[in-house]
Amino acid sequence: MTDTPSKLRIWVEASRPRTLPAAVAPVIVGTALAWRSGHVDWLAAAICLSFALLIQIGTNFANDYFDFVKGADTAARVGPRRAVAAGLVSPATMRRAMYGAFGLAFLVGLSLLAWGGWWLIGVGVASVVCGIAYTGGPYPLGYHGWGDVFVFIFFGLVAVGATFFVQAGWPTRDVWAVAVAIGALAANILIANNYRDVETDRVAGKRTLVVRFGRNFAQGQFLLAHAVALGVPVWLAVSGLGAWGWLAPLVCVGGWVAWRQFRMLRRAESPQALIRLLGFTGMYLAAYALGLSGWLVCGQ
Repeated sequence: MTDTPSKLRIWVEASRPRTLPAAVAPVIVGTALAWRSGHVDWLAAAICLSFALLIQIGTNFANDYFDFVKGADTAARVGPRRAVAAGLVSPATMRRAMYGAFGLAFLVGLSLLAWGGWWLIGVGVASVVCGIAYTGGPYPLGYHGWGDVFVFIFFGLVAVGATFFVQAGWPTRDVWAVAVAIGALAANILIANNYRDVETDRVAGKRTLVVRFGRNFAQGQFLLAHAVALGVPVWLAVSGLGAWGWLAPLVCVGGWVAWRQFRMLRRAESPQALIRLLGFTGMYLAAYALGLSGWLVCGQ
């Protein structure tokens, strides 16, 4: 007999902690870049972090709700428990939680207008709309193979660029390069998740890139993302942004871990192995962001 989990545990699981590094990492590196430019603002950074986390949680709640409604989360799916599909939270309650998280994110984001101006409302609206449209609406992005693009843009380009902007002004070429690296690694979290769910997604009509192009394509995309992420700091060093001595540990250790993750993806023979990989990709993104930020701050 399985004990019913506590309400706190249910909602913590529904927030999908393994995915939250995708929200934290861009704020860390964006703030490190602002620090390097001499214009760091810790209050603005904290607001950016709160906004990013709430958008990520709202998107996860939306995914939990809409995947159940559309039939992607069924008893045949093997992976982390989904609150609505498991009968732990009613669809109506999850829908209210989704709107609550997005509403709170929007209110938090409004305070950034004091730093970045009224045009940031557009960024906030787009983040909320795309968070819902990822699995909901008339054209759900995740069901038509656009999920990876969504993650790359919003958890890479937008999150890093906006974090830097509200503290230090318009993003530079170096900021965009770092944003590309973070976005690529954030998309790897999605690859690990979709790689595991490819069979049930195919049945449900969820046309992720893994469903569309197969596992070999996903493996290549996963490896390319790591190559880009490790190549960006090398390119920055060549451009004179930081010292080579500080860079070597980041690239060498990062390259070794990236290769191990790629082998895990390629050799995975069970959903459980891919669940472990999902956690590792999130931890790797967080470690990469911390390592890169340390290099940006200290390796001058």
